[in-house]
Amino acid sequence: MWLSPPRVLRTRGGLAIRASVDGFHNPQEIRYRRGRSSPIGFYEDSYDYEAVKRLLLGPLAAGASGRIRRAIYDVDAERAVDTPWEDAPPRSILVFDGIFLHRRELRDAWDYSVFLDVGFDVSIPRGAQRGTGSPDPDAESNRRYVEGQRIYLAQCDPRALASIVVDNRDLAAPVITARRPGHPPGSAARG
Repeated sequence: MWLSPPRVLRTRGGLAIRASVDGFHNPQEIRYRRGRSSPIGFYEDSYDYEAVKRLLLGPLAAGASGRIRRAIYDVDAERAVDTPWEDAPPRSILVFDGIFLHRRELRDAWDYSVFLDVGFDVSIPRGAQRGTGSPDPDAESNRRYVEGQRIYLAQCDPRALASIVVDNRDLAAPVITARRPGHPPGSAARG
């Protein structure tokens, strides 16, 4: 779906393309090959980054075809999806969300990125309110996710790589806590 871009994106021209890493999950036989509770499995095996690059990021690069697919897998239904190929209009802006997006496989793809910084003491209860597990960050059922995120934070340091870091503990009052030089406010791009 093409979106009418917010004002800040309209100043850069083009349309916004909305996509998520969640459309590029691996099938469960890959996601859980190290075990259903494996933190390293969560970090290493959750997403098909090669497909993200081949089907979405690569085609949107300067001089590339612009012919994209936004998703290949429906994790809720646990099945591959045959989403249609789309032709991205020239000067389109990709707005891409998800976790682990500052991994080495993807970090060079982003012209601009935002890291939403929120502790497990807030994020895990938020997830539980949406019906996804225990609100206790120390619960065994959350080990895969909490420890997998800790691996990501330690290996990739997204706070240092992001264009801006937003303290998102209070959804009604997010606060920019860091801005990387060379990324002015209001500059818009992929990521």
